[in-house]
Order: sequence, then structure tokens, then C-alpha cells
Amino acid sequence: MAELHIIGQIVGASGFPQNSLFCKWGIHTGGAWKLLSGAVEGQTQVDNPQNEEMAFWSHPIDIHFATKGLQGWPKLHLQVWHQDSFGRNELYSYSFLHIPSTPGTHSLTSPTWRPLGTWQEHLSQIFVGGGPQLKSSSLIYGGADRYRLQTEAMGQVHLELTVILRNFERYGVEC
Repeated sequence: MAELHIIGQIVGASGFPQNSLFCKWGIHTGGAWKLLSGAVEGQTQVDNPQNEEMAFWSHPIDIHFATKGLQGWPKLHLQVWHQDSFGRNELYSYSFLHIPSTPGTHSLTSPTWRPLGTWQEHLSQIFVGGGPQLKSSSLIYGGADRYRLQTEAMGQVHLELTVILRNFERYGVEC
């Protein structure tokens, strides 16, 4: 079987309205993909930069897949969270990106977004915290119903990923 190895890191995030951020991430693949090694989901630590605009996580990613075809190429979905001074966690934004299909090292920036709620939900968010969240995380990378959402842009997540392809030609899998 053809193999895909993804090695890299979630570097950090910038452009968010507040500091004290962390990221939950996961990789979604189609049915033809088999995980050989590594974790397909994880969470970074909380970074609270004092004098910088960017939160640094340097969270490692090392995943090895085998596949029989290109259908269901891996997608990385991200959720950026904010932790307030009381230790409460608030979902800030969502994002996803396709893992590059060309071998080599890639510096990637993934813009994030969050759903807009009603004016009542916005007012509640100001005083109580929290905010609108998606009922199903498949909307992040699925796209079928995502066009119906009203969203606002948030910050960006920065990644450095190295992609290694093995035996794709031998098994007739063309990128």
C-alpha cells in the first residue's frame, strides 16, 4: 500500500482578540486510509504571551498512514480555545485545511472563523462568556451545510508540516 507520513508542528496562533489560547486538533480521512502510527487528535498547552501578539505552542505532529487511493485525503481540523483568568474555557474559532499532497516542507497559515449568533447570544457572550458552537464538528470540514452559516473571521493558526510520500507510484496511486 502507498504510505503518507506527516511530520511537523502546530507553531502557534496570531490575530486573536485575547491571549491565553490553546488548540484542539484532529485529522479526518476517508475509508481507504489506515493509521499505521501516531495520534490523530490532540491538544496543545495554553500559552499566555505577555508582550507578543502570537501564542506559541510548538505542538508536534507525527502521523503515518497507508492508503489504497487518494479519495478521502487527510484534512486537519482545528479548534482554538481561550482560557480566562478563572480557568474557564471558551471556544474561539474553527478551521480546517487539507494536508498538502506534494512532498516536502510546507509553512501553512490556516484562517479561523466562528459562527455568529443572534444579538441576544452576543450580549450573553459579553457578560457570561461562551458563545455559539457547532452541533457537529463534521461541519468544519464537510462543507455541505457550511455555506448556510453566518460567520466572522478570527485569527490564524500557523503550521509547519513535512509530507513524505512512499510507494505511491508502485501501487498506481498518482498525486
